Amino acid sequence: MNKNNRNTYAYLQAKKEKTASAGQTGLVFFPAFDWAISPTHPEREERLLYTRDQLFEEGIMDLPQICQYQPRLAEFKDIARVHFCVPDIETQATEAHRIAAGGALVIADALMSGEIKNGFALVRPPGHHAMRVVHGNRGFCNINNEPIMIEYLRQKFGLQRIAIVDTDVHHGDGTQDIYWHDPDTLFISFHQDGRTLYPGSGFTDEIGGPLAAGTTLNVPLPPGTTDEGILFVLDNLVLPVLDEFQPELIVNSAGQDNHYSDPLANMAFSARGYALLNEKLSPDIAVLEGGYSVETALPYVNLGIIMAMAGIDYSNLYEPDHSDNFFREERSNLKRLEEIVRELSGVFRRRKELVDATRRQNSGSLLQKHRQIYYDTDQIRETQLETIKVCSDCPGYLFIESAAVGRRGRYNIYCISIPIKCCPRCRQEARDQYAKMKRQDSKSFDYLYLQDRPDDVYLQYDFHLKREKAL
Repeated sequence: MNKNNRNTYAYLQAKKEKTASAGQTGLVFFPAFDWAISPTHPEREERLLYTRDQLFEEGIMDLPQICQYQPRLAEFKDIARVHFCVPDIETQATEAHRIAAGGALVIADALMSGEIKNGFALVRPPGHHAMRVVHGNRGFCNINNEPIMIEYLRQKFGLQRIAIVDTDVHHGDGTQDIYWHDPDTLFISFHQDGRTLYPGSGFTDEIGGPLAAGTTLNVPLPPGTTDEGILFVLDNLVLPVLDEFQPELIVNSAGQDNHYSDPLANMAFSARGYALLNEKLSPDIAVLEGGYSVETALPYVNLGIIMAMAGIDYSNLYEPDHSDNFFREERSNLKRLEEIVRELSGVFRRRKELVDATRRQNSGSLLQKHRQIYYDTDQIRETQLETIKVCSDCPGYLFIESAAVGRRGRYNIYCISIPIKCCPRCRQEARDQYAKMKRQDSKSFDYLYLQDRPDDVYLQYDFHLKREKAL
């Protein structure tokens, strides 16, 4: 497939039908034994050891439906398509981070080449809290594996319409930030209500930027939501929206900390619930995110997801302490979920109307948003001023002024992002701004970044050394 054949939704559906009976499920396993935040931190080496043992004990890896791949290093350019890493990618992305992201790229290549019908990257470190600008680690994340994979697929295979369904118990605020202004990426996150859990975001009024309104949908689940509630959201919101959006690729950002035994949250999802979710969702690619009940949940949840994706019967999959008493949904929870589904279904149906209204009222304008971001792991405080150009012909371009202070010092940066479908006029304006900023010999900023996705060019200018390098 090449970039001139953009009708990849039909292509992908035909490929699924062709490979449904004979195709394999690809797996990449990278437990990152040499990386941890601390020896006792929830995100540590042991997270995937029990899963590995369970998979081999059950003989899953020997089944003909399973094909195992080895991960590889993601290139710096793969990361630069998504992130502005401060002061540079080498500082923020260790070899373990690059292999985790590279594992997702391996699965993506295998899928697009037709070697597999779907795939699951069981990798760590996780990534869905890593935003477009990266000053350090927040929510256990430095770089975001799914967007790195998605932008790789867009550049290499010409994919456009992508859907990400984030099933982690924590709101995928990093992925949301990266695709906030992208109308071709549908981001759906269901998670424990942000009033009760980190990162304190992901509410129903967070629906996307002015030119992408309605393509971000957040479902804040009441604490204690069970299989019944989560599958209600899937059946009545997620699947109908996906059917209407018609993505060329569905990605499950597969966090597993909605499980009833997870120590960092308060939900009541089961391993069989996760398996049924993935059977119904039928993701093309799943990428592991959170999940910190390393002995009693992760091995069973990962096994269930793999069995569902591979078409293996999972009806006898139960955790050792499983009890039906865990899974009785409160009527008040279901009532609240019904309200959320109605609200968000309406937002999605009105998405074109919302964007058209913004263009009528603000075409040619620069809209700005201030915000504060806290990096809980690295204790960094960041202030951002984000500016989006409202264009009548394209998604516009983005300027970000970011100032952060933390243990590594103080950094002030200026970022310019040009989306892949930017119109020629906006592309030139954004490039002119980069050239103008370089000429200013600024004392206000340490670094200037250009993220030029149409030309797949990524530059960093050091104001102190007066030196530019390609990323």
